[in-house]
Amino acid sequence: VQLQASGGGLVQAGGSLRLSCAASTSAFSINVMGWYRQAPGKQRELVATITSGHSTNYADSVKGRFTISRDNAENTVYLQMNSLKPEDTAVYYCNARRAGAAYWGQGTLVTVSS
Repeated sequence: VQLQASGGGLVQAGGSLRLSCAASTSAFSINVMGWYRQAPGKQRELVATITSGHSTNYADSVKGRFTISRDNAENTVYLQMNSLKPEDTAVYYCNARRAGAAYWGQGTLVTVSS
């Protein structure tokens, strides 16, 4: 499974961005898709995940501000990020889990200025 993430950029605090991640294979075969992020000097952390049945899970730090969704017909997962904070600055990675294996996209940089 190859994943292509896009949508990162520079935004002011309080602004919004939408990340997209397109999978090279049918999303119907992917059990869980998600987003992780890694800030400079920190470990990669979970942001949000969504199952094939559209059940979602969020990190406490983004609850109420970020929304994950997936379009299985388009093999794509999205992350709508609102009310962005400087501490959301990180490289965001798309992740897919299928048949016990995990796959990662190349990462897209999100920078939130104060």
